[in-house]
Amino acid sequence: MERIQVHDKTFVPLLTADQISLRVAALAKQIGEDYKEKRPLLLAVLNGSFMFAADLFRLLAIDAEISFIKIASYQGMRSSGKVVTAIGMEQDLSGRDVLLIEDIVDTGKTLHHFIPTLLQQHPASVRVATFLHKPDATVYPVSLSYVGFEIPDRFVVGYGLDYDGLGRNHHQVYQLATGDADES
Repeated sequence: MERIQVHDKTFVPLLTADQISLRVAALAKQIGEDYKEKRPLLLAVLNGSFMFAADLFRLLAIDAEISFIKIASYQGMRSSGKVVTAIGMEQDLSGRDVLLIEDIVDTGKTLHHFIPTLLQQHPASVRVATFLHKPDATVYPVSLSYVGFEIPDRFVVGYGLDYDGLGRNHHQVYQLATGDADES
Protein backbone atom coordinates (compact mmCIF):
# COMPACT_ATOMS: atom_id res chain seq x y z
CA MET A 1 0.00 0.00 0.00
CA GLU A 2 1.37 3.35 -1.04
CA ARG A 3 1.91 5.77 1.82
CA ILE A 4 2.70 9.45 1.66
CA GLN A 5 4.22 11.74 4.25
CA VAL A 6 2.79 15.23 4.74
CA HIS A 7 4.59 17.23 7.40
CA ASP A 8 4.79 14.88 10.39
CA LYS A 9 1.87 12.61 9.40
CA THR A 10 1.56 9.44 7.32
CA PHE A 11 -1.40 9.00 4.99
CA VAL A 12 -2.72 5.94 3.12
CA PRO A 13 -4.91 5.80 -0.03
CA LEU A 14 -8.66 6.28 0.31
CA LEU A 15 -9.88 7.20 -3.21
CA THR A 16 -8.05 6.56 -6.47
CA ALA A 17 -7.76 9.07 -9.31
CA ASP A 18 -9.98 6.80 -11.45
CA GLN A 19 -12.72 6.66 -8.80
CA ILE A 20 -12.59 10.44 -8.52
CA SER A 21 -12.71 10.96 -12.27
CA LEU A 22 -15.74 8.70 -12.73
CA ARG A 23 -17.65 10.28 -9.86
CA VAL A 24 -16.96 13.87 -10.95
CA ALA A 25 -18.18 12.99 -14.47
CA ALA A 26 -21.39 11.52 -13.00
CA LEU A 27 -21.95 14.65 -10.89
CA ALA A 28 -21.37 16.92 -13.92
CA LYS A 29 -23.94 14.93 -15.89
CA GLN A 30 -26.52 15.19 -13.08
CA ILE A 31 -25.89 18.91 -12.59
CA GLY A 32 -26.21 19.44 -16.34
CA GLU A 33 -29.59 17.70 -16.32
CA ASP A 34 -30.81 19.60 -13.27
CA TYR A 35 -29.76 22.99 -14.67
CA LYS A 36 -30.39 22.38 -18.39
CA GLU A 37 -32.78 25.34 -18.74
CA LYS A 38 -30.70 27.62 -16.51
CA ARG A 39 -27.28 29.26 -16.44
CA PRO A 40 -25.94 28.57 -12.95
CA LEU A 41 -23.17 30.42 -11.22
CA LEU A 42 -20.77 27.98 -9.62
CA LEU A 43 -19.29 29.63 -6.55
CA ALA A 44 -16.20 27.61 -5.63
CA VAL A 45 -14.89 27.87 -2.09
CA LEU A 46 -11.11 28.28 -2.03
CA ASN A 47 -8.63 26.87 -1.44
CA GLY A 48 -9.66 23.24 -1.15
CA SER A 49 -12.33 23.01 -3.85
CA PHE A 50 -10.26 24.36 -6.74
CA MET A 51 -9.43 20.95 -8.30
CA PHE A 52 -12.96 19.59 -7.87
CA ALA A 53 -14.48 22.84 -9.18
CA ALA A 54 -12.20 22.94 -12.24
CA ASP A 55 -12.81 19.30 -13.15
CA LEU A 56 -16.55 19.61 -12.61
CA PHE A 57 -16.79 22.87 -14.57
CA ARG A 58 -14.85 21.45 -17.54
CA LEU A 59 -17.29 18.54 -17.76
CA LEU A 60 -20.50 20.58 -17.67
CA ALA A 61 -22.35 20.48 -21.00
CA ILE A 62 -24.45 23.55 -20.17
CA ASP A 63 -23.83 27.28 -20.10
CA ALA A 64 -22.49 28.16 -16.68
CA GLU A 65 -20.25 30.70 -14.97
CA ILE A 66 -17.72 30.15 -12.22
CA SER A 67 -16.32 32.42 -9.57
CA PHE A 68 -14.24 31.86 -6.45
CA ILE A 69 -14.63 32.92 -2.85
CA LYS A 70 -12.61 32.26 0.25
CA ILE A 71 -14.16 31.22 3.55
CA ALA A 72 -12.46 29.09 6.13
CA SER A 73 -12.74 27.47 9.51
CA TYR A 74 -9.70 25.15 9.52
CA GLN A 75 -6.27 25.52 11.07
CA GLY A 76 -4.03 22.47 10.93
CA MET A 77 -6.13 19.34 11.29
CA ARG A 78 -9.04 20.86 13.23
CA SER A 79 -11.85 23.28 12.63
CA SER A 80 -10.99 26.59 14.26
CA GLY A 81 -14.61 26.97 15.34
CA LYS A 82 -14.86 30.36 13.64
CA VAL A 83 -16.25 31.00 10.18
CA VAL A 84 -14.32 33.70 8.34
CA THR A 85 -16.27 36.14 6.17
CA ALA A 86 -16.18 35.45 2.45
CA ILE A 87 -13.57 37.23 0.37
CA GLY A 88 -14.12 37.77 -3.34
CA MET A 89 -17.91 37.68 -3.56
CA GLU A 90 -18.44 40.62 -5.88
CA GLN A 91 -21.20 39.17 -8.10
CA ASP A 92 -24.79 40.29 -7.87
CA LEU A 93 -26.55 37.04 -6.93
CA SER A 94 -30.07 38.44 -7.18
CA GLY A 95 -32.20 36.07 -9.26
CA ARG A 96 -29.25 33.77 -10.00
CA ASP A 97 -29.11 30.01 -9.54
CA VAL A 98 -26.06 29.54 -7.32
CA LEU A 99 -24.25 26.23 -6.95
CA LEU A 100 -21.81 26.46 -4.05
CA ILE A 101 -18.84 24.13 -4.62
CA GLU A 102 -17.12 22.74 -1.51
CA ASP A 103 -14.20 20.37 -1.08
CA ILE A 104 -15.47 18.73 2.10
CA VAL A 105 -18.35 19.02 4.52
CA ASP A 106 -17.63 17.61 7.94
CA THR A 107 -19.31 19.43 10.86
CA GLY A 108 -21.30 21.62 8.43
CA LYS A 109 -20.58 24.74 10.48
CA THR A 110 -19.01 26.75 7.65
CA LEU A 111 -21.97 26.26 5.29
CA HIS A 112 -24.53 26.57 8.09
CA HIS A 113 -23.21 30.06 8.84
CA PHE A 114 -22.39 31.10 5.27
CA ILE A 115 -25.54 30.13 3.35
CA PRO A 116 -27.69 32.76 5.13
CA THR A 117 -25.21 35.38 3.84
CA LEU A 118 -25.82 34.15 0.30
CA LEU A 119 -29.59 34.16 0.80
CA GLN A 120 -29.49 37.85 1.80
CA GLN A 121 -28.64 38.58 -1.84
CA HIS A 122 -31.91 36.95 -3.00
CA PRO A 123 -30.64 34.31 -5.43
CA ALA A 124 -33.25 32.25 -7.31
CA SER A 125 -31.77 29.15 -5.69
CA VAL A 126 -28.78 27.97 -3.68
CA ARG A 127 -27.59 24.38 -3.83
CA VAL A 128 -24.40 22.77 -2.56
CA ALA A 129 -22.10 20.35 -4.35
CA THR A 130 -19.38 18.86 -2.19
CA PHE A 131 -16.58 16.55 -3.22
CA LEU A 132 -16.50 14.80 0.17
CA HIS A 133 -18.95 14.50 3.04
CA LYS A 134 -18.31 13.06 6.51
CA PRO A 135 -21.83 12.18 7.71
CA ASP A 136 -20.55 10.91 11.08
CA ALA A 137 -18.98 14.31 11.80
CA THR A 138 -21.93 16.45 10.71
CA VAL A 139 -23.34 18.51 13.57
CA TYR A 140 -25.01 21.45 11.78
CA PRO A 141 -27.94 20.84 9.41
CA VAL A 142 -26.87 21.48 5.82
CA SER A 143 -28.68 20.43 2.66
CA LEU A 144 -26.26 18.85 0.18
CA SER A 145 -27.65 18.47 -3.35
CA TYR A 146 -24.60 16.75 -4.85
CA VAL A 147 -22.10 14.60 -2.95
CA GLY A 148 -19.05 13.08 -4.58
CA PHE A 149 -18.20 10.61 -1.83
CA GLU A 150 -19.28 9.94 1.72
CA ILE A 151 -16.21 9.08 3.78
CA PRO A 152 -15.45 8.09 7.37
CA ASP A 153 -14.60 10.78 9.89
CA ARG A 154 -10.86 10.66 9.11
CA PHE A 155 -8.52 13.50 8.20
CA VAL A 156 -7.79 13.50 4.44
CA VAL A 157 -5.44 15.16 1.96
CA GLY A 158 -5.09 15.23 -1.81
CA TYR A 159 -7.18 16.43 -4.77
CA GLY A 160 -7.10 19.95 -3.39
CA LEU A 161 -7.34 19.12 0.32
CA ASP A 162 -4.35 19.95 2.49
CA TYR A 163 -2.68 19.57 5.84
CA ASP A 164 -1.21 22.96 6.76
CA GLY A 165 -0.75 23.92 3.10
CA LEU A 166 0.76 20.67 1.80
CA GLY A 167 -0.72 17.59 0.13
CA ARG A 168 -3.17 19.34 -2.23
CA ASN A 169 -1.31 18.29 -5.38
CA HIS A 170 -1.94 14.54 -5.15
CA HIS A 171 -4.28 13.07 -7.79
CA GLN A 172 -5.97 10.79 -5.30
CA VAL A 173 -7.27 11.21 -1.76
CA TYR A 174 -5.35 9.84 1.22
CA GLN A 175 -6.53 9.38 4.80
CA LEU A 176 -4.48 9.67 7.94
CA ALA A 177 -2.92 6.30 8.71
CA THR A 178 -4.38 4.53 11.73
CA GLY A 179 -2.21 5.06 14.76
CA ASP A 180 -0.25 7.97 13.22
CA ALA A 181 -0.80 10.43 16.06
CA ASP A 182 -3.98 11.58 17.62
CA GLU A 183 -6.38 13.24 15.16
CA SER A 184 -8.85 14.59 17.66
